[in-house]
Amino acid sequence: MIAFFGMGLLGSGFVRAYLRRGEQVHVWNRSAAKAEALVADGARAFADPAAAAEGAARVHLTLSDDAAVDEVLERARPGFAPGVVVVDHTTTSPTGTKARAERWRERGVDFQHAPVFMGPQNALEGTGIMLASGDGARVERLRPALEAMTGRLLYLGPEPERAASFKLLGNLFLMFMTAGLAEVLTLAQALDVKPEDAAALFDTFNPGAMVPARLKRMTSGDFAAASWELAMARKDARLMLEEGERHGAPLPMLPAIAATMDRFLARGHAHDDWTVIAKDALGPRAG
Repeated sequence: MIAFFGMGLLGSGFVRAYLRRGEQVHVWNRSAAKAEALVADGARAFADPAAAAEGAARVHLTLSDDAAVDEVLERARPGFAPGVVVVDHTTTSPTGTKARAERWRERGVDFQHAPVFMGPQNALEGTGIMLASGDGARVERLRPALEAMTGRLLYLGPEPERAASFKLLGNLFLMFMTAGLAEVLTLAQALDVKPEDAAALFDTFNPGAMVPARLKRMTSGDFAAASWELAMARKDARLMLEEGERHGAPLPMLPAIAATMDRFLARGHAHDDWTVIAKDALGPRAG
């Protein structure tokens, strides 16, 4: 039997998938109605997390943040059985995750952080990516159970906070990608290009395919052989900003990118590849 805390879209999907596989699941949620909604699927709903945890081999969490995880675990602690493993799928801070793992280690409880790149449908279908770090032997013991929840379990190393770090890195990229697409649609509207026509550009032009090569170049620190000079990239940014302004469609993200370009132009990088704007992020390795 397992216990699962946090019956939002992701947590309820995980629970329904467990129930479909014939598992016994105790569920708890801060608003009881969300837990009770899973009773019809075969779960047992509890009003108290400690009661829900009693007898569980594993306690899973999908909560909102560090504070929520810490609060709920403290409330559930009286119900923990000897040998229970806590598996937290919440997106939390690396600093908080590291402290949490150490705190529960001192208390004799295995704490495993396992955040995911998954949506509700992935949780229901057992597809997507789950991250894990910390004690490698523990991860291998958990692997069969965790792999049943996801398409791929990716072990990232012995540091307990490393999975939390990678989850934030991935989410940061998703945020910038979505903000960038919003900016594309804003400029398209200003230029009298229909949103569906702008979207169709990416049926053939796939910037995502460039990411591995782009990152390889950026992390190498070699910006001399330009494929797109910084000066030319900055000129294009100016054209975009000017067109947006002419048509009353300001582009809120692009000025920050342009300002970064300007700083590197002032440092003499006009003819370097525009990926030189990553130089400061690389530290001494970039020279």
